[in-house]
Amino acid sequence: MTTVVVLADRSIRSVISVLGGTQGSWQMAGMGRKPTTYWEYIKTEELLSLQSGLADDDAGLSNDEVLFITVHQIDELWFKLVLRELVSVRDLFAVAPVPEQALASATRGLHRIELLFKQLASHFELMETMTTRDYLAFREKLSPASGFQSVQMREMEVLLGLDEKKRIALGHEGSYKRALHHPDGSPTKSSKQLEKRLADTPSLRDAIDDWLHRTPIQGSTPSDQGDEAVVRSFLEAYLDAHASETDRASTYAQHDALDEKDVARLAERYEKERASARHFLFAEAIEDPAERTRRSRIRAALVFLESYRELPLLAWPREIVDALVSLEQAMLIFRQRHARMVERVIGRRTGTGGSAGVDYLDRTALTYRVFDDIWAVRTLQLREAALPPLENASFYGLVAET
Repeated sequence: MTTVVVLADRSIRSVISVLGGTQGSWQMAGMGRKPTTYWEYIKTEELLSLQSGLADDDAGLSNDEVLFITVHQIDELWFKLVLRELVSVRDLFAVAPVPEQALASATRGLHRIELLFKQLASHFELMETMTTRDYLAFREKLSPASGFQSVQMREMEVLLGLDEKKRIALGHEGSYKRALHHPDGSPTKSSKQLEKRLADTPSLRDAIDDWLHRTPIQGSTPSDQGDEAVVRSFLEAYLDAHASETDRASTYAQHDALDEKDVARLAERYEKERASARHFLFAEAIEDPAERTRRSRIRAALVFLESYRELPLLAWPREIVDALVSLEQAMLIFRQRHARMVERVIGRRTGTGGSAGVDYLDRTALTYRVFDDIWAVRTLQLREAALPPLENASFYGLVAET
């Protein structure tokens, strides 16, 4: 048996030798393609030839300018990955009902996006190795270009579901869409790319809202008869518990009150907190009755998920909600970090595209929030011991109700 194996091995090596190649190349030939090299697979030569800016090559550029170009190119590559992950997660939630087994994949995708934004924010430390004078040496080459013209950044905002009413104009262009057109108003590849993304619905926020709206509350779903009454009953019970907790907090706070005016001020503050909770949970600011009822149920679902998150059926949904907060937090930190980097390098001068510079960046960091409701319920959450009783516990995967 040993002799046969040896002879067979020699025969294979003889054939490879006659063909004029190594065993590895012979195996690749058998697969119908030539051997792959690292530089071919990731297009190294093409990639390293793209840092020349407006010149034919980067030989005459300063290290600072090449750094500036390279960092922004890497940013755009990270943006590309963010968009791919966002589309994948959105598509998972665009299905009704969302398969339970899809939630783990969605959570992983959301955490990957969070990490991508953390990587993006870390690039600003590199940019800060440039002094103001270093940057001013080539800044005029950029004018009137602006990072505002990054179509992938606008695509991420659209895909996430940023409310159009929150948009802040960069400057003279009046619209983030107009900024992606040629100076004469004609469309560009970027403007067409954005229009295609705008037509790609639903946004992640809309898909998440639809999913949250279907959340069983006290075992009741929107398709069940009497669901609206069940949701209202839960919210009233929750608000009663919330009022008790604010009364408790108010009592403790008044121990440190300086005088009667201070006591009255504290009482008023906690009363506003109670009124704000009711206003939010019943979506009283929304005029349309149908939309008010829908939004109220979405907010009730968020409170319910966070309150009873240990229940088997709610464990993964709660992970999704937490991952969305982590993602948006990372994106907000990225915006804030961007503003501080710009202020450190060029101060508060006008941006190359005519924007308000740092002031514009600071405003976007404060205003551009997508998952407002998820953030807002943090203000209303209660300690576990104060929660209203859970009904239909067995619906959520417990063996039996107690």
